[in-house]
Amino acid sequence: MIEPAKRLGLVSEYYFSRKLKEVAQMNAEGKDIISLAIGSPDMPPSQQTIDKLCEVANDPAAHGYQPTMGTTELRNAMADFYRRWYNVELNPQSEIQPLIGSKEGILHVTLAFVNPGEQVLVPNPGYPTYTSLSKILGAEIVNYDLLEDNGWQPDFESLEKMDLSKVKLMWTNYPNMPTGGAARMETYERLVAFAKKHDIVVVNDNPYSFILNEKPLSLLQVPGAKDCCIEFNSMSKSHNMPGWRVGMLASNAQFVQWILKIKSNIDSGTFRGIQLAAAEAYHNSEQWHREANIETYRRRRKYAEQIMDVLGCKYDPNQVGMFLWGKIPEKYDDVEELTERVLHEARVFITPGFIFGSNGKRYIRISLCAKEEKIRLALERIKKTI
Repeated sequence: MIEPAKRLGLVSEYYFSRKLKEVAQMNAEGKDIISLAIGSPDMPPSQQTIDKLCEVANDPAAHGYQPTMGTTELRNAMADFYRRWYNVELNPQSEIQPLIGSKEGILHVTLAFVNPGEQVLVPNPGYPTYTSLSKILGAEIVNYDLLEDNGWQPDFESLEKMDLSKVKLMWTNYPNMPTGGAARMETYERLVAFAKKHDIVVVNDNPYSFILNEKPLSLLQVPGAKDCCIEFNSMSKSHNMPGWRVGMLASNAQFVQWILKIKSNIDSGTFRGIQLAAAEAYHNSEQWHREANIETYRRRRKYAEQIMDVLGCKYDPNQVGMFLWGKIPEKYDDVEELTERVLHEARVFITPGFIFGSNGKRYIRISLCAKEEKIRLALERIKKTI
């Protein structure tokens, strides 16, 4: 009898993959579910981005295989983006690797640095893919706590007490998802010192630094960070391009070359039209970013805060990013008691925090990726039924 590989037993189907099937069935039954669960921007990219894609797609010579390391135009645009917004200098030829989204980068970095049986530090709560892909690749997960009373920052005293002898990678994510904890230069400086002290590669996942955030920061702003750290950035959130699957990583030339060695054996590069359009998007004006990433989400956030208030949840008004994270009232035994009631009675889909780890089990997450009228309607439904 044919059986699947044993690694399938280490992970379950992604929560949203499973839950969206239920939501689709409810919609098929005419229940009109409003989704405030997933961070998929509902606004389009800039017009020049779309125009460039169409222009290149109409070029008969543009449809061949592309270099795995990315086009020169895209790498130059990525380097210019880091220089303009973060004041970080990167060599576009050797210190940047375009990615087919950050999920791909998690896979490639783990394959490049971690042997089966070695350990990876993963935040709790944190992005579930850090855990699932590490397990699939045979790494051992070691969770480190992020707690509300510490601003969702790493507790370095607790980290120093751990046995770190088998740890190869540490995943960080600031501005933090799901908690909205802001990036702090003090945290970045301590992460670089921690990485150097223990010969650990710190990988900072940084897709949210433009969302409801006036001062974007990068881990690579810390002197010496490139020696021991890698930073991911993604166009999905900051440029309204989630379906385009364009991201990047930046580090020292040796790290980038090791990762490219893995990547070149897995894919054959992204369509030239997407790469050149992405390069165009990196030149979006400051005004475009302000309107798309700050003003629009700020208006939506006000309604999300009212939803939290109606549900009796407590939240930090200073959190950033495209979600609102709040702690549920004590009257609920567990978070799904609340989220399932909201789904089936108010017909609004919000995310239970347990999917991000045990430290999220008393929290919910509301996505801001819905039009204002939809979020207002969700608020009215919840007011009437909860």
